[in-house]
Amino acid sequence: MRFEGASKTVLAAMLCSVVTGCASGAGGPPLPPANFVSTQEEPGETYVIGPMDQLTIFVWRNPELGGKVQVRPDGRITTPLIADLPAVGKTPAQLSEDIKAALSKYVQDPLVSVMVDNFQGTYSQQVRIVGATDKPASLPYRANMTLLDAMIAVGGLSQYASGDRAKLVRFDKATGKQKEYPLQIAKLVKHGDVRANVKLEPGDVIIIPESMF
Repeated sequence: MRFEGASKTVLAAMLCSVVTGCASGAGGPPLPPANFVSTQEEPGETYVIGPMDQLTIFVWRNPELGGKVQVRPDGRITTPLIADLPAVGKTPAQLSEDIKAALSKYVQDPLVSVMVDNFQGTYSQQVRIVGATDKPASLPYRANMTLLDAMIAVGGLSQYASGDRAKLVRFDKATGKQKEYPLQIAKLVKHGDVRANVKLEPGDVIIIPESMF
C-alpha cells in the first residue's frame, strides 16, 4: 500500500513537470490578467479603417456634403464633391483631415468628423482565433478587448479542445519578432477563473489545439 501511494506521488510529480515544461515552451511568460471584462463596442482611438467598413461623414453646416458611405474593396470612398478618396489604412481623424483638405476647394474652413459605424478592420487590426473552437473567426479588434470577449464571439471551445494548452501569438514591435504566450482558456470559460482573462492587442492570433487523448 505504501509503495502504491509513493508511485502515485511520483506520477503526479512527473505530470506536473510535463505540464510546466509545456507552458515554458510557449516562448514567453504568462500575460497579466485583465482588470475587467470589456463591454466596449467601438473601435479604439487608433483604429485603422479597413475595406468594407461603414462610415458616417459629417460636415458642419453642410450636411449635404457628408452622409453614410461604405469603404469599397479597393480601399476608397466617394462623397459629394470628392471622388475616389483613399480611406484604408487611415484612422478616422486622418481621414477627416483628408476630407477637409479636399473640401477646402469648395467650402471655407470646413469642419469634418468621421465615425465608424460598422467595422471590419485591416488584418493588423483583427484578432484571429483558430483551432478547436466552435467558430474559428477573424474578429475586428475593439478597444479594451479581452480573451473572454473573443471566446464569447466564437462560441467557446469545441468538445475536444485542450483549452489550457492554447497559446497567443503576438508580434513584438521592440524585437521585430513574434512571441508566444500560454493561455488557460478552459479555466476561463469552463471554470470562470477571471485570472485567466487577458487583454488582447490588434493582430493577436489565438491557437487552440485539440486534446491528445
